[in-house]
Amino acid sequence: MIPERWIRDQECGSTPLQCLDCLGERWYAFDMYVPRHRLRRLRKTEAFRSIFQETHLRLEDLIYPIFVEEEIEDYVPIPTMPGIRRFPEKHLPSTIKEIASAGIRAVILFGVSHHKDNVGSDAWNSKGLLARMIRAAKAAAPDLVVTADICFCEYTTHGHCGVVVGSEVDNDATLENLGKQAVTAARAGADIVAPSAMMDGQVEAIRAALDSSGFWDVPIMSYSSKFASCLYDPFRGATDCRLVGDRKGYQMNPMNGRDALRESAFDEDEGADILMVKPALANLDVLAELRKRTLLPLAAYQASGEYAMIKFAAAAGAIDEAKAVRESLGAIKRAGADLILTYFAMDLARDGF
Repeated sequence: MIPERWIRDQECGSTPLQCLDCLGERWYAFDMYVPRHRLRRLRKTEAFRSIFQETHLRLEDLIYPIFVEEEIEDYVPIPTMPGIRRFPEKHLPSTIKEIASAGIRAVILFGVSHHKDNVGSDAWNSKGLLARMIRAAKAAAPDLVVTADICFCEYTTHGHCGVVVGSEVDNDATLENLGKQAVTAARAGADIVAPSAMMDGQVEAIRAALDSSGFWDVPIMSYSSKFASCLYDPFRGATDCRLVGDRKGYQMNPMNGRDALRESAFDEDEGADILMVKPALANLDVLAELRKRTLLPLAAYQASGEYAMIKFAAAAGAIDEAKAVRESLGAIKRAGADLILTYFAMDLARDGF
Protein backbone atom coordinates (compact mmCIF):
# COMPACT_ATOMS: atom_id res chain seq x y z
CA MET A 1 0.00 0.00 0.00
CA ILE A 2 1.43 3.43 -0.96
CA PRO A 3 1.56 5.80 2.04
CA GLU A 4 -0.23 9.15 1.64
CA ARG A 5 2.72 11.16 2.89
CA TRP A 6 6.51 10.78 2.48
CA ILE A 7 8.82 12.10 5.15
CA ARG A 8 11.26 13.35 2.52
CA ASP A 9 10.55 16.08 -0.01
CA GLN A 10 12.37 15.31 -3.22
CA GLU A 11 14.57 18.11 -4.52
CA CYS A 12 13.46 17.42 -8.05
CA GLY A 13 9.93 18.45 -7.14
CA SER A 14 8.23 15.31 -8.43
CA THR A 15 6.61 12.59 -6.37
CA PRO A 16 8.48 9.32 -5.77
CA LEU A 17 6.19 7.53 -8.21
CA GLN A 18 7.05 10.00 -10.99
CA CYS A 19 10.82 10.16 -10.66
CA LEU A 20 13.04 7.12 -11.22
CA ASP A 21 15.83 8.71 -9.18
CA CYS A 22 13.50 8.71 -6.18
CA LEU A 23 12.44 5.07 -6.39
CA GLY A 24 15.49 3.80 -4.53
CA GLU A 25 14.71 5.70 -1.31
CA ARG A 26 11.10 5.46 -0.19
CA TRP A 27 10.31 6.20 3.43
CA TYR A 28 7.10 5.93 5.33
CA ALA A 29 6.03 8.78 7.62
CA PHE A 30 7.19 6.66 10.61
CA ASP A 31 10.75 6.41 9.18
CA MET A 32 10.40 2.84 7.90
CA TYR A 33 12.49 2.12 4.79
CA VAL A 34 10.65 0.52 1.88
CA PRO A 35 12.97 -1.76 -0.18
CA ARG A 36 13.18 -1.01 -3.86
CA HIS A 37 13.85 -4.66 -4.73
CA ARG A 38 11.56 -7.32 -3.31
CA LEU A 39 13.05 -10.68 -4.29
CA ARG A 40 10.57 -12.51 -2.10
CA ARG A 41 7.82 -11.76 -4.62
CA LEU A 42 8.99 -14.72 -6.72
CA ARG A 43 9.31 -17.06 -3.72
CA LYS A 44 5.97 -16.57 -1.99
CA THR A 45 4.26 -19.83 -3.00
CA GLU A 46 5.30 -23.32 -3.99
CA ALA A 47 4.00 -22.67 -7.51
CA PHE A 48 6.11 -19.52 -7.80
CA ARG A 49 9.20 -21.28 -6.47
CA SER A 50 8.69 -24.06 -8.96
CA ILE A 51 8.26 -21.99 -12.10
CA PHE A 52 11.17 -19.68 -11.24
CA GLN A 53 13.60 -22.47 -10.34
CA GLU A 54 16.80 -22.02 -12.34
CA THR A 55 18.43 -25.44 -12.05
CA HIS A 56 16.62 -28.70 -12.63
CA LEU A 57 17.68 -32.30 -11.99
CA ARG A 58 16.40 -35.08 -14.20
CA LEU A 59 16.87 -38.82 -13.97
CA GLU A 60 18.42 -38.61 -17.43
CA ASP A 61 21.26 -36.53 -15.95
CA LEU A 62 22.44 -39.39 -13.71
CA ILE A 63 24.87 -42.25 -14.28
CA TYR A 64 24.63 -45.09 -11.77
CA PRO A 65 27.92 -46.77 -10.73
CA ILE A 66 27.60 -50.47 -9.93
CA PHE A 67 30.05 -53.04 -8.59
CA VAL A 68 30.07 -56.52 -10.08
CA GLU A 69 32.00 -59.36 -8.43
CA GLU A 70 32.78 -62.62 -10.14
CA GLU A 71 32.62 -66.07 -8.53
CA ILE A 72 30.28 -65.18 -5.68
CA GLU A 73 26.78 -66.46 -5.02
CA ASP A 74 25.15 -63.68 -3.05
CA TYR A 75 25.12 -59.91 -2.73
CA VAL A 76 27.85 -58.37 -0.57
CA PRO A 77 26.92 -55.23 1.40
CA ILE A 78 29.57 -52.52 1.55
CA PRO A 79 29.82 -51.34 5.18
CA THR A 80 31.29 -47.95 4.31
CA MET A 81 28.59 -47.28 1.70
CA PRO A 82 25.21 -48.05 3.32
CA GLY A 83 22.68 -49.24 0.76
CA ILE A 84 25.30 -50.20 -1.85
CA ARG A 85 26.23 -53.81 -2.59
CA ARG A 86 28.48 -55.79 -4.82
CA PHE A 87 26.34 -57.67 -7.31
CA PRO A 88 27.18 -61.29 -8.13
CA GLU A 89 28.04 -61.54 -11.78
CA LYS A 90 25.30 -64.11 -12.32
CA HIS A 91 22.71 -61.58 -11.09
CA LEU A 92 23.93 -58.77 -13.32
CA PRO A 93 21.28 -59.25 -16.07
CA SER A 94 18.38 -59.02 -13.59
CA THR A 95 20.05 -56.07 -11.84
CA ILE A 96 20.47 -54.22 -15.11
CA LYS A 97 16.84 -54.85 -16.05
CA GLU A 98 15.73 -53.46 -12.69
CA ILE A 99 17.90 -50.35 -13.16
CA ALA A 100 16.57 -49.74 -16.66
CA SER A 101 12.97 -50.30 -15.55
CA ALA A 102 13.44 -47.66 -12.85
CA GLY A 103 14.12 -45.11 -15.59
CA ILE A 104 17.88 -44.76 -15.23
CA ARG A 105 19.45 -44.22 -18.64
CA ALA A 106 23.14 -44.92 -17.98
CA VAL A 107 25.42 -47.01 -15.78
CA ILE A 108 29.16 -47.30 -15.28
CA LEU A 109 30.52 -50.76 -14.46
CA PHE A 110 33.27 -51.57 -11.97
CA GLY A 111 34.53 -55.13 -11.73
CA VAL A 112 35.68 -56.88 -8.57
CA SER A 113 38.15 -59.30 -10.05
CA HIS A 114 39.35 -62.63 -8.67
CA HIS A 115 41.98 -62.86 -11.41
CA LYS A 116 44.46 -60.13 -10.56
CA ASP A 117 48.05 -59.88 -11.70
CA ASN A 118 50.78 -57.25 -11.76
CA VAL A 119 49.50 -55.53 -14.93
CA GLY A 120 45.74 -56.15 -14.80
CA SER A 121 45.68 -58.30 -17.92
CA ASP A 122 42.19 -59.65 -17.22
CA ALA A 123 40.92 -56.17 -18.09
CA TRP A 124 41.80 -56.67 -21.77
CA ASN A 125 40.97 -60.38 -21.93
CA SER A 126 38.04 -60.87 -24.29
CA LYS A 127 36.71 -63.51 -21.88
CA GLY A 128 37.59 -61.58 -18.73
CA LEU A 129 35.30 -59.92 -16.23
CA LEU A 130 35.24 -56.49 -17.92
CA ALA A 131 34.14 -57.92 -21.28
CA ARG A 132 31.63 -60.28 -19.68
CA MET A 133 30.02 -57.49 -17.63
CA ILE A 134 29.56 -55.31 -20.68
CA ARG A 135 28.10 -58.08 -22.83
CA ALA A 136 25.67 -59.10 -20.09
CA ALA A 137 24.55 -55.53 -19.44
CA LYS A 138 23.94 -54.74 -23.11
CA ALA A 139 22.09 -58.02 -23.65
CA ALA A 140 19.84 -57.33 -20.65
CA ALA A 141 18.98 -53.73 -21.61
CA PRO A 142 20.14 -52.80 -25.12
CA ASP A 143 18.97 -49.19 -24.80
CA LEU A 144 20.79 -48.57 -21.52
CA VAL A 145 24.00 -46.55 -21.99
CA VAL A 146 26.77 -48.78 -20.66
CA THR A 147 29.99 -47.02 -19.70
CA ALA A 148 33.18 -48.96 -19.12
CA ASP A 149 35.68 -47.67 -16.57
CA ILE A 150 39.07 -47.94 -18.24
CA CYS A 151 41.66 -48.47 -15.52
CA PHE A 152 43.52 -51.29 -13.80
CA CYS A 153 43.21 -50.66 -10.06
CA GLU A 154 40.49 -53.34 -9.73
CA TYR A 155 42.53 -55.86 -11.70
CA THR A 156 46.07 -55.50 -10.29
CA THR A 157 47.58 -57.12 -7.22
CA HIS A 158 49.16 -53.82 -6.15
CA GLY A 159 46.03 -51.71 -6.64
CA HIS A 160 47.69 -49.10 -8.84
CA CYS A 161 46.20 -47.86 -12.10
CA GLY A 162 48.92 -49.19 -14.38
CA VAL A 163 52.20 -51.03 -14.80
CA VAL A 164 54.46 -50.65 -11.76
CA VAL A 165 58.20 -50.52 -12.38
CA GLY A 166 60.20 -50.27 -9.19
CA SER A 167 58.20 -47.90 -7.01
CA GLU A 168 56.62 -45.92 -9.86
CA VAL A 169 53.76 -46.43 -12.29
CA ASP A 170 55.22 -46.55 -15.80
CA ASN A 171 53.13 -44.03 -17.73
CA ASP A 172 53.95 -45.10 -21.28
CA ALA A 173 53.75 -48.85 -20.71
CA THR A 174 50.33 -48.27 -19.14
CA LEU A 175 49.16 -46.31 -22.19
CA GLU A 176 49.52 -49.36 -24.40
CA ASN A 177 47.48 -51.46 -21.97
CA LEU A 178 44.79 -48.80 -21.67
CA GLY A 179 44.41 -48.90 -25.44
CA LYS A 180 43.96 -52.67 -25.37
CA GLN A 181 41.45 -52.44 -22.53
CA ALA A 182 39.41 -49.80 -24.33
CA VAL A 183 39.26 -51.86 -27.52
CA THR A 184 38.18 -54.93 -25.54
CA ALA A 185 35.41 -52.89 -23.93
CA ALA A 186 34.26 -51.52 -27.29
CA ARG A 187 34.22 -55.01 -28.83
CA ALA A 188 32.08 -56.22 -25.95
CA GLY A 189 29.55 -53.47 -26.71
CA ALA A 190 30.44 -50.56 -24.40
CA ASP A 191 28.69 -47.38 -25.45
CA ILE A 192 31.26 -45.11 -23.76
CA VAL A 193 34.77 -45.72 -22.46
CA ALA A 194 35.86 -43.72 -19.43
CA PRO A 195 39.62 -43.67 -18.73
CA SER A 196 40.32 -42.94 -15.06
CA ALA A 197 43.99 -43.94 -14.78
CA MET A 198 45.30 -40.35 -15.02
CA MET A 199 48.19 -41.27 -17.28
CA ASP A 200 49.62 -38.48 -19.41
CA GLY A 201 48.45 -38.95 -22.99
CA GLN A 202 45.83 -41.58 -22.15
CA VAL A 203 43.03 -40.02 -24.18
CA GLU A 204 45.16 -39.75 -27.31
CA ALA A 205 46.40 -43.34 -26.90
CA ILE A 206 42.89 -44.69 -26.40
CA ARG A 207 41.47 -42.67 -29.28
CA ALA A 208 44.18 -44.02 -31.59
CA ALA A 209 43.58 -47.60 -30.45
CA LEU A 210 39.81 -47.33 -30.88
CA ASP A 211 40.05 -45.70 -34.30
CA SER A 212 42.57 -48.19 -35.61
CA SER A 213 40.25 -51.02 -34.55
CA GLY A 214 37.23 -49.49 -36.26
CA PHE A 215 35.58 -48.03 -33.15
CA TRP A 216 35.82 -44.41 -34.24
CA ASP A 217 32.24 -43.78 -33.07
CA VAL A 218 32.80 -44.84 -29.43
CA PRO A 219 33.09 -41.67 -27.31
CA ILE A 220 35.62 -41.10 -24.55
CA MET A 221 34.48 -39.70 -21.22
CA SER A 222 37.76 -38.77 -19.58
CA TYR A 223 38.29 -38.46 -15.85
CA SER A 224 40.20 -35.37 -16.86
CA SER A 225 40.36 -33.48 -13.55
CA LYS A 226 40.77 -36.27 -11.01
CA PHE A 227 42.25 -35.45 -7.64
CA ALA A 228 44.17 -37.70 -5.25
CA SER A 229 41.38 -37.56 -2.70
CA CYS A 230 40.56 -39.26 0.59
CA LEU A 231 36.97 -39.27 -0.63
CA TYR A 232 37.72 -42.38 -2.71
CA ASP A 233 38.41 -44.59 0.32
CA PRO A 234 34.98 -46.30 0.47
CA PHE A 235 35.29 -47.10 -3.26
CA ARG A 236 38.53 -48.98 -2.65
CA GLY A 237 36.77 -51.19 -0.16
CA ALA A 238 33.89 -51.67 -2.55
CA THR A 239 36.19 -52.87 -5.33
CA ASP A 240 38.57 -54.84 -3.07
CA CYS A 241 41.43 -52.62 -4.21
CA ARG A 242 44.45 -53.39 -2.04
CA LEU A 243 46.45 -50.28 -2.79
CA VAL A 244 50.18 -50.38 -2.06
CA GLY A 245 51.33 -46.80 -1.43
CA ASP A 246 49.30 -43.93 -2.89
CA ARG A 247 48.42 -42.35 -6.24
CA LYS A 248 49.76 -38.86 -5.60
CA GLY A 249 52.36 -39.26 -8.35
CA TYR A 250 49.72 -39.35 -11.10
CA GLN A 251 46.47 -38.06 -9.62
CA MET A 252 46.28 -34.34 -8.85
CA ASN A 253 47.02 -32.44 -5.70
CA PRO A 254 43.60 -31.42 -4.25
CA MET A 255 45.00 -27.94 -3.65
CA ASN A 256 45.75 -27.30 -7.35
CA GLY A 257 42.90 -25.78 -9.34
CA ARG A 258 44.94 -24.47 -12.28
CA ASP A 259 46.55 -27.88 -12.71
CA ALA A 260 43.07 -29.40 -12.95
CA LEU A 261 42.12 -27.02 -15.74
CA ARG A 262 45.34 -27.84 -17.64
CA GLU A 263 44.59 -31.56 -17.37
CA SER A 264 41.13 -31.10 -18.85
CA ALA A 265 42.42 -28.81 -21.58
CA PHE A 266 44.98 -31.42 -22.64
CA ASP A 267 42.36 -34.17 -22.69
CA GLU A 268 40.06 -32.07 -24.82
CA ASP A 269 42.91 -31.43 -27.22
CA GLU A 270 43.66 -35.17 -27.37
CA GLY A 271 40.11 -35.97 -28.43
CA ALA A 272 37.98 -36.46 -25.33
CA ASP A 273 34.26 -36.18 -26.01
CA ILE A 274 33.23 -35.60 -22.38
CA LEU A 275 35.30 -34.19 -19.51
CA MET A 276 34.91 -35.11 -15.85
CA VAL A 277 35.71 -33.63 -12.46
CA LYS A 278 36.13 -35.99 -9.50
CA PRO A 279 35.32 -35.65 -6.61
CA ALA A 280 32.48 -33.29 -7.41
CA LEU A 281 31.47 -31.40 -4.28
CA ALA A 282 35.00 -30.65 -3.14
CA ASN A 283 35.80 -29.18 -6.54
CA LEU A 284 32.79 -27.15 -7.59
CA ASP A 285 35.10 -24.21 -8.27
CA VAL A 286 37.02 -26.28 -10.83
CA LEU A 287 33.79 -27.51 -12.40
CA ALA A 288 32.40 -23.98 -12.69
CA GLU A 289 35.60 -22.61 -14.20
CA LEU A 290 35.86 -25.53 -16.61
CA ARG A 291 32.27 -24.85 -17.73
CA LYS A 292 33.41 -21.38 -18.81
CA ARG A 293 36.34 -22.75 -20.81
CA THR A 294 34.88 -25.62 -22.82
CA LEU A 295 31.88 -26.42 -24.98
CA LEU A 296 32.20 -30.16 -24.32
CA PRO A 297 29.68 -31.93 -22.10
CA LEU A 298 30.86 -32.07 -18.49
CA ALA A 299 30.42 -34.91 -16.02
CA ALA A 300 31.05 -34.81 -12.29
CA TYR A 301 31.48 -37.79 -9.99
CA GLN A 302 29.87 -37.60 -6.56
CA ALA A 303 32.51 -39.86 -5.05
CA SER A 304 31.99 -42.70 -2.59
CA GLY A 305 33.16 -40.57 0.35
CA GLU A 306 30.64 -37.87 -0.51
CA TYR A 307 27.92 -40.50 -0.61
CA ALA A 308 29.06 -41.98 2.69
CA MET A 309 29.13 -38.60 4.45
CA ILE A 310 25.49 -37.95 3.58
CA LYS A 311 24.42 -41.48 4.51
CA PHE A 312 26.17 -41.54 7.89
CA ALA A 313 25.14 -37.99 8.78
CA ALA A 314 21.53 -38.86 7.97
CA ALA A 315 21.76 -42.08 10.01
CA ALA A 316 22.98 -40.01 12.97
CA GLY A 317 20.00 -37.70 12.64
CA ALA A 318 22.18 -34.73 11.73
CA ILE A 319 20.59 -34.02 8.35
CA ASP A 320 17.61 -34.95 6.20
CA GLU A 321 19.01 -37.41 3.66
CA ALA A 322 16.54 -36.76 0.84
CA LYS A 323 17.02 -33.00 1.09
CA ALA A 324 20.81 -33.30 1.34
CA VAL A 325 20.93 -35.52 -1.75
CA ARG A 326 18.90 -33.12 -3.85
CA GLU A 327 20.74 -30.06 -2.59
CA SER A 328 24.18 -31.57 -3.23
CA LEU A 329 23.28 -32.82 -6.69
CA GLY A 330 21.66 -29.48 -7.46
CA ALA A 331 24.88 -27.70 -6.53
CA ILE A 332 26.85 -29.97 -8.88
CA LYS A 333 24.39 -29.32 -11.70
CA ARG A 334 24.36 -25.58 -11.02
CA ALA A 335 28.16 -25.47 -11.15
CA GLY A 336 28.04 -26.74 -14.74
CA ALA A 337 27.72 -30.53 -14.84
CA ASP A 338 25.62 -32.03 -17.61
CA LEU A 339 25.97 -35.54 -16.18
CA ILE A 340 26.41 -36.67 -12.58
CA LEU A 341 27.77 -40.04 -11.54
CA THR A 342 26.10 -40.79 -8.22
CA TYR A 343 25.34 -43.78 -6.00
CA PHE A 344 22.04 -42.09 -5.12
CA ALA A 345 20.66 -42.66 -8.63
CA MET A 346 18.47 -45.64 -7.73
CA ASP A 347 17.15 -43.92 -4.60
CA LEU A 348 16.10 -40.97 -6.73
CA ALA A 349 14.60 -43.24 -9.37
CA ARG A 350 12.44 -44.90 -6.71
CA ASP A 351 11.52 -41.81 -4.72
CA GLY A 352 11.31 -39.21 -7.49
CA PHE A 353 12.64 -35.70 -7.48
